[in-house]
Amino acid sequence: MAAQPKPQNRPISNIVFVVAMQTEALPIVNRFQLTEDPHSPFPQGAPWVHYHGTFKDLNINLIWTGNDPTLGVDSIGTIPSALATYAAILALQPDLIINAGTAGGFKAKGASIGDIFVVSECAFHDRRIPIPVEVLPSTSICDVLQIFDLYGVGLRKAFETPKLVKELNLKVAKLSTGDSLDMTQQDGSLIIANDATVIDMEGAAIAYVADLLKVPAIFIKAVTNNVDDDKAIVEEFLQNLAALTVELGLAVEQVINFINGKCISEL
Repeated sequence: MAAQPKPQNRPISNIVFVVAMQTEALPIVNRFQLTEDPHSPFPQGAPWVHYHGTFKDLNINLIWTGNDPTLGVDSIGTIPSALATYAAILALQPDLIINAGTAGGFKAKGASIGDIFVVSECAFHDRRIPIPVEVLPSTSICDVLQIFDLYGVGLRKAFETPKLVKELNLKVAKLSTGDSLDMTQQDGSLIIANDATVIDMEGAAIAYVADLLKVPAIFIKAVTNNVDDDKAIVEEFLQNLAALTVELGLAVEQVINFINGKCISEL
């Protein structure tokens, strides 16, 4: 059954978090005392793990994309996150999706390690589609190529939360998403074109699904590493991951406390 758009003038009651890494998920699970669902709402064989519980007036669901069935590592990247988001929306019918996770940040754009950002819009930086296409007689090849370029970038706005941002004094940034932890020169050029301050490996994919199924989505990102300094990206990410996921959990608790009792339109 397809998800149905819900009125924005009634209190939020059902929230789904989508989280890519177990290290990111557990501080949130522990903070809200969520329990793992022994009867998964997802298809047999899917690795996605469903935690659930209540906090004040809210039903809290957290979907961790789980371990890859073959290799046993976190199922990170756009495909697992998109699939898990789609399945969670259909199974759980949330009022709001929250993607909480870590991200790389650009010092040149004002991001420092430890910063927490709310995302204003999401786009991809590794979907390059420079292919010739068959066009309609009324459409020039330039027009169609431009459309494919725009499709590849996949720009989507996150749900706007001006009151939340003001109340919690959160920073706001644009997010760029790709399926690699490192950054090639071409990726860097497209990230700059996206005007992104932070980058991750799932946000724009979650935004695509949420937009498709008309569920409001917000994105909370904690900066673990700077991608435009001289330090190695992977080493800096791993060095700061554990501490920053704790900070992420604290920020999420503040966000949930603010959301409790409010309508979507009051965020």
